[in-house]
Amino acid sequence: MTEPDGPTITTPRHSPPRISLVIPAYNEEECLPACLDAVMAHVADHVCEVIVVDNNSTDGTRAVIERYPAVTYVFEPHKGITRARQCGYRAASGDILAYVDADTRPPAGWAQQIAHQFSTRPDLACLSGPYSFYDLTGIWNRISTGWFVAAKPLYKLTGYLMVGGNFAIRRDVLDKMGGFDASIEFYGEDVDIGKRARRHGTVLFSPEFVMPTSARRMKHHGFARIAGLYLANYLSIMVRGKPAHHDYEDVR
Repeated sequence: MTEPDGPTITTPRHSPPRISLVIPAYNEEECLPACLDAVMAHVADHVCEVIVVDNNSTDGTRAVIERYPAVTYVFEPHKGITRARQCGYRAASGDILAYVDADTRPPAGWAQQIAHQFSTRPDLACLSGPYSFYDLTGIWNRISTGWFVAAKPLYKLTGYLMVGGNFAIRRDVLDKMGGFDASIEFYGEDVDIGKRARRHGTVLFSPEFVMPTSARRMKHHGFARIAGLYLANYLSIMVRGKPAHHDYEDVR
């Protein structure tokens, strides 16, 4: 005679986080269609909303957005990436806010990584990862992505490393941070996000959380100049709490 089974123990399951995807866009009628096509193919089914923030564009950016009924259009009249990010933060309803740039192409599995990381790591404040460049090939792509490897010692020292076109952050962390710093025009804004988020939890820079993006800024300015600008502003935010450079050039 077999003994009856013991009581069944059910482990409670946490609901997956609600993710809002936010895409700032200024004069992006050329790159935005490929970005939104990738979002519709790989991300839209795994997030609660897709928001594009039109940052006072003067081209056909709004017309592009209107071709995608599943996308929420939001307008931010004051130009600037931090102001566009803040506008998206105010408009979004998710527990996690994920940000990409308009010249990125989010790959399959990207949104699932966000859900998995934030569901399994209660200490996680912010998640980011490296770029790959879809318009560079061979040695140039390897050289251009090499700075992420070179930045590892800084990441170990400070506990934060971010790229602005590929990150996700908890809403409650953004609330505690007071949102994005609109006084930063461009360079260093992602470093500032990582530094302030680190006060409220872990900032994870995952090599598997890769975002294909355009190398247009690097092509325009040159690799050496861009690498110098980003390093100078990383160090400036780290030490002084403000960027080393305030001027920047739109590359469209």
